[in-house]
Amino acid sequence: MLSSAPQAEIPRFRFLDIVMAFFVTVLIVSNVASSAKIIDLGFSLRLPGFPAIPLAFDGGTLLFPLSYVFGDILTEVYGFRASRRVIWTGFAALALSSLVFLLLRALPADPGWEEYAGSAAYDAILGGMSTGGIALASLLGYWIGEFSNSVILSRVKVLMGGKLLWVRTIGSTLVGELLDSLVFVFIASLTGVFAWELFLSLTLTNYFLKCAVEALMTPATYAAVHFLKKGEGLDVYDRGLRYSPFSMG
Repeated sequence: MLSSAPQAEIPRFRFLDIVMAFFVTVLIVSNVASSAKIIDLGFSLRLPGFPAIPLAFDGGTLLFPLSYVFGDILTEVYGFRASRRVIWTGFAALALSSLVFLLLRALPADPGWEEYAGSAAYDAILGGMSTGGIALASLLGYWIGEFSNSVILSRVKVLMGGKLLWVRTIGSTLVGELLDSLVFVFIASLTGVFAWELFLSLTLTNYFLKCAVEALMTPATYAAVHFLKKGEGLDVYDRGLRYSPFSMG
């Protein structure tokens, strides 16, 4: 028989579900955009002693960095445990979206649709999502990057006593985005989504742009963190926590 608890004893957050919804939306849309288009800014990065690197990046780079902003906000306000649940939720949602695109690819096409669009166009634009290339790359990169970002931010918050938020948001992003970009572009290239010739260009451009977005979003991050801490009456410090990603507790 199920027992009931008084409503006052059940923890409820006013905004956690909203933050999670935006986080998951950003994750899925950015992965579709990654498969849909490669953008070339028309100029190159030139480093002494190295050949010029064209600043080309996949479309998801425009949006995906916001997932790290949301990740920072979640960990800073609600702590690592809540962030871990949201990360796994995003992981499951991305896997489901990949399965849907795979199913659509396998189902027979309408002749009329084949005339004006066609399976070749579907494979060219959504092939990464439907064959698993982009999804696998993103799932692995996302999993490693997001958990690294969350753990570092959580630990540094405790060590610094909650001071200098910008140090831990930017510092954790520098590590998380580096791991994410390397894994994402490597797996996507390995599965044929991106050409190997673009590996260095995409990795560096993705990394620089993502970190730049994080830095530019710092004022908005401060505002969101202040709003949520005040609105929730909450500021979690993960003291004595075991940082295992393989848990939903």
